[in-house]
Amino acid sequence: MTGGPRIAVIGGGPGGLYAAALLKRLDPARQITLYEKNAADVTFGFGVVLSDETLGGIEHADPVVYAALRDEFVRWDDIDIVHRGQVHTSGGHGFSALSRKRLLAVLHERCRELGVTLRFGTRAPSAAELSAGHDLVIAADGVHSETRDAFAADFRPQLTEHHCRYVWLAADFALDAFRFEIAETEHGVAQLHAYPYAPDASTVIVELREEVWRATGLDRMDEDACADYCAKLFPETLAGRRLRGNNSQWTAFRTVVNDSWVRGNVVLVGDAAHTAHFSIGSGTKLAVEDALALAACVEEHEDLPTALAAYEAERRPVVVSTQRAARASLEWFEDLPTYVDQPAHQFAFNLLTRSRRVTHDNLRLRDPEFVRAVEQAADVPEGTPPMFTPFRLGGLTLTNRIVVSAMDMYSAQDGVPGDFHLVHLGSRALGGAGLVMTEMVCVSAEGRITPGCTGLWNARQAESWRRITDFVHAQSPGTAIGVQLGHSGRKGSTRLMWEGIDDPLPDGNWPLVAPSALPYRPGVSQLPREADRAQLRTIRERFRGAAHRAAEAGFDLLELHCAHGYLLSGFLSPLTNHRTDRYGGDLAGRLRFPLEVLDAVREVWPAERALTVRISATDWAEGGTSGQDALDIAAAFAAHGVDAVDVSTGQVVSDERPAYGRSYQTPYADRVRNAVGVPVIAVGALSSWDDVNSLILAGRADLCALARPHLYDPHWTLHAAAEQGYQGPGARWPLPYQAGSRKPPTGRTEAPKPRLTL
Repeated sequence: MTGGPRIAVIGGGPGGLYAAALLKRLDPARQITLYEKNAADVTFGFGVVLSDETLGGIEHADPVVYAALRDEFVRWDDIDIVHRGQVHTSGGHGFSALSRKRLLAVLHERCRELGVTLRFGTRAPSAAELSAGHDLVIAADGVHSETRDAFAADFRPQLTEHHCRYVWLAADFALDAFRFEIAETEHGVAQLHAYPYAPDASTVIVELREEVWRATGLDRMDEDACADYCAKLFPETLAGRRLRGNNSQWTAFRTVVNDSWVRGNVVLVGDAAHTAHFSIGSGTKLAVEDALALAACVEEHEDLPTALAAYEAERRPVVVSTQRAARASLEWFEDLPTYVDQPAHQFAFNLLTRSRRVTHDNLRLRDPEFVRAVEQAADVPEGTPPMFTPFRLGGLTLTNRIVVSAMDMYSAQDGVPGDFHLVHLGSRALGGAGLVMTEMVCVSAEGRITPGCTGLWNARQAESWRRITDFVHAQSPGTAIGVQLGHSGRKGSTRLMWEGIDDPLPDGNWPLVAPSALPYRPGVSQLPREADRAQLRTIRERFRGAAHRAAEAGFDLLELHCAHGYLLSGFLSPLTNHRTDRYGGDLAGRLRFPLEVLDAVREVWPAERALTVRISATDWAEGGTSGQDALDIAAAFAAHGVDAVDVSTGQVVSDERPAYGRSYQTPYADRVRNAVGVPVIAVGALSSWDDVNSLILAGRADLCALARPHLYDPHWTLHAAAEQGYQGPGARWPLPYQAGSRKPPTGRTEAPKPRLTL
């Protein structure tokens, strides 16, 4: 091969063009050809948004491109939210946008100047052909990537189509803010996302759920009729002004995820590799950043396989984080009908914090007046973080919104809690949480998960629990203590967690019962027996007896454990309940036994004490509990008298595939709260007080349960108060600890610095 390395780029969007320009600039000897099937002046959409971080990267990587773009940007700081005739404005956000056509023109010019061969109106040869004749093939061919499809066995894509339809339009005037407007029509809710991209133009995206889109007839309108109809939907923003299209088509957003972005010398960038919903404005940003990272890695590493591996390793964590935020934002807008009745200020705050990237604390830094207005509307006293406001749960008033989540300790003897449990639960009660939960307390010996699990099936156990509740009530009067009652079902008779989680005992196993004779881990776990009617009656009475002992032991709250694949959870999921009698079949049948148990517990649990239930709102597995199932399950438990639903997810089947990430389970609690109207406890990778404040103020949760943070720091709640400068009634320091209520200095770094210059 003569000359420098041969590189083919498939796709003439910003990612492909920028990659070509950077690679050519770094090594002029490279022979780079870019193929774009459309003509050079054909583009879709109108404006693109880039962050200051991305612009800084462009400036550093290619000052010529940055200089050409710098004066083209429209910049603004505000976000306007228009809902039911009210406009709420939040400032301090900082956006930059420009015409997509102008961005492409700048990149075209730069590529030609550097000597990149641009072939517009030319379909690229097949990826296999290009791969054979080039050193590197960059597939920047978009969400419908033919390259990705051709090598699907290597890239292993997962494509998810979502429930809304959207269209890109434009208005011939410049907005002065990023604008959201909500329209409530006779057919359902529609939303507008709009922003300026030129001194005389704005991008306008209109989005509706699929069923609303069809009911309005938009699916049958041509482009002009569609633009006219949409313009009339949003009078506050458009004020009678027209919208126009650009070959604008209604589209269902598709999330693209690939297990790998590299196949030999072929690499995916931009939408071919990953997509992020337009509501967080990251599509072009991600593509440009991909191009920059790819060019840098190719330059930094001598061999291509190492360079491509480095590119993917560098970019994947960034993309995963962005996609997680985009998915949260996308789902928030899909569920918009459940939020439209929120109070106006709360609705605006909820919209702004929907992706979980913007939080209470950083929004307070951007626009303190806006956040204070939201807090005042929610009756949050001045100087009080939302997490330290009280909450009434049935007859129980909690001093703050923090719950120490139920965590199995596997440290009991014959089901009896000992000194370890006294210290463990007592120290966390002294740590300031509004509610401290026990681990799952088993209603019978055969209902234990492991030999180390606690119980409430006899008087000795109840007496030991009384010792713990007495300590909490005497030494931490601002904290309530709750008991979680459960039965292991098919997940019982296993080793202690640190000896092999979910592994059967090597000897001394006890027989298991479950809704159906299905082992938790096929080929590993013990095969349970399908519980017959007599066994179900016995189990129900065991729950009743344990609840009675829990009341005598002094617990303030009782939670029925119907989650995580244990016995009652096993009845609820279609993956674990294959019964053909009245306790199986449809959801009403699957709910029957858990509701019978709840009713039995209610009969003996004091009416003035709180009663909750924990559910798994999804099984993270195909064919499992659906989103509607979760809402119906929560509604059924609420109808039978629970004061709140503790919304967890998963652990029902061993082959689950959870979408782990920061606060990844909280959207499920959010949906239950706002669709069913029942108070909820949110759980799931919550770790910061900022997350808690955001969830509470946005109306996505009433209480927040944290597990691992309380293992790391038993006084997490009091420390959160100290870090926020709060010393009110929502965070009561025990008298012996009050001297520690201020964060101590950490050393000389906090001392005044000497003056060393004039």
